[in-house]
Amino acid sequence: MSTASVAAAPITAAAFKSAYKPIWCPGCGDYSVLSSITKAFAMLDLRPENVAVVSGIGCSSRIPAYTTCYGFHGVHGRALAAGTGLKVARPDLTVLVAGGDGDGYSIGGNHFLHACRRNVDLTYIVMDNHVYGMTKGQPSPTTEPDWESKLSPGGTGLRTFHPLVVALASGANFIARTFAGDPNGTAQIIADAIRTPGFSFVEILSPCVTLRPEQRGWKEQAHPASVATTSDPAKAARYLMTDDGFNIGVLYKGNRKPYQPPMGKGTKRVADLEAEFSI
Repeated sequence: MSTASVAAAPITAAAFKSAYKPIWCPGCGDYSVLSSITKAFAMLDLRPENVAVVSGIGCSSRIPAYTTCYGFHGVHGRALAAGTGLKVARPDLTVLVAGGDGDGYSIGGNHFLHACRRNVDLTYIVMDNHVYGMTKGQPSPTTEPDWESKLSPGGTGLRTFHPLVVALASGANFIARTFAGDPNGTAQIIADAIRTPGFSFVEILSPCVTLRPEQRGWKEQAHPASVATTSDPAKAARYLMTDDGFNIGVLYKGNRKPYQPPMGKGTKRVADLEAEFSI
C-alpha cells in the first residue's frame, strides 16, 4: 500500500494546545472553555494552521496564547473588528473570536452590534462571569444591579445588558448559551457554531470563583433550554425576553446568507500604499 493511500490520523484536541501553561485563578471556568475550544476544533477535523483565534483584553482574552493556532491579541474591545477584517480578507480561515463580558459588551459593545449586523462567517465566544475579573472586580454590563462589592457599595442599580436579545435584534445568525462546567456539551455547541454559516454567538457562563464565589451555584442553576432551537426570529425574541439567564443550548439558528465581499485582484503594490502615507 502506498503512503498516499494511507488516511491521515485523526487530529486530537492536544494538537491545538500550546506549550504555555494557563495562569488563570484556580477554579476559573476559562480552563474548561479552553478545553472545549480545542475539543471543538478536533471534532471538526481542523488544522491549527487553518485556524485563527482573535481576542481583546481580559482574563478570557489569554486564549490565543494557549493554542497552537494563529493568534491575535488586540486592544480592549476591538477583537471583533480585527476578527471581521481577517475573515473578510482571508475567507479560507476558520476565525474564532474570544472575549469576556467587559471586553465585549462595554468598550466593545458597538463592535458587537455591527458584527452581528454584518453577519460575517466567524464565531464569537464570550466568557461571561458578570464581573471585570482581571482588573479587581468592577461591575460589568451583565452584573446584577444589587451585587455589592468594595467597588460598588450598594450595587449599581443599573439594568443588566442582555447580550442574547441584542444579538438577535442586531442580526446574529446563531445564538447559544453554554456552561463552562459542561466542557463536552460546550465543545459540541462551539463546533455547531463554527459549522453554521454567518455570525455565530456563543455565551459561555464561566464562573469567577475568586471575585464572585457565589457563582459556584451556577452548576445547579444551569439547565437545558425548555424549547427547541428555532429559526423564527419572532419566536426566539419571545423566548429570549423571558429567559432566566441560565437556559443552556442553541436558542436560535437562522438562515441569513453570510457577508463576504468579492475578492478582486490587488491593483497596488505594498510600496505604492506606503508611499501614500509618507510624510
